Amino acid sequence: MGKRALERRLSAVSDFADPQVELEQYPTPADLAAHLVHLADVNHDIAEKTVFDLGTGTGMLALGAATRDPERVVGIDRDAGAIEQARDNERRVGPETPVGWFVGDAMRAPFCPSKSGSRSADSVDSADAAESPAPAPSVTVLMNPPFGAQTGNEHADRAFLETTAGIADVSYSIHNEGSVDFVEAFAEDFDGEVTHAFRAELPLSRRFEFQRRRRKVLDAEVFRIEWR
Repeated sequence: MGKRALERRLSAVSDFADPQVELEQYPTPADLAAHLVHLADVNHDIAEKTVFDLGTGTGMLALGAATRDPERVVGIDRDAGAIEQARDNERRVGPETPVGWFVGDAMRAPFCPSKSGSRSADSVDSADAAESPAPAPSVTVLMNPPFGAQTGNEHADRAFLETTAGIADVSYSIHNEGSVDFVEAFAEDFDGEVTHAFRAELPLSRRFEFQRRRRKVLDAEVFRIEWR
């Protein structure tokens, strides 16, 4: 399935029924999601991998990844209503790989395996010490985190990146315009490297009372990071 076909398929994903401004709940457009998933696919970052969509919302990126033969896909969001919509969207899209949906704080990672599925020494008892465990699939994170523009939610994108640095081998994330210096410096501090960066547009319809325009286009930037 090509990128345009994936975009058409993802156009069935519904928007937030009751968006929460404090969570900066804006949808990921189907065309951008299809482009991001296609880029991850051609870089061999989805097939046979474990994919996490942190702050999944109504499931756009998770569902896109689930059409690309991953080992498994997990979508996590703190909004239970959004997760219910994501489950409904899964029925609409019908991806080949089922998605595991969880209500939880994506800025913390008790739900995640350690990077590359490694196990601590304490988790290997004498019974299996003589036989090395099979390596788990590598982890890819796809996410459109909140930009941290709302009072009380400042630096939310940084918190999402901190979680990602601890669990991912590679990540794709969408950030506010002008984030290049921040993302590159963050990646360097956490032993990562930005390998791809490109501009994107997020068309946003009016959804909150403080917004005056019926529609605006938000400039954004997308980054691929390899974590070591």
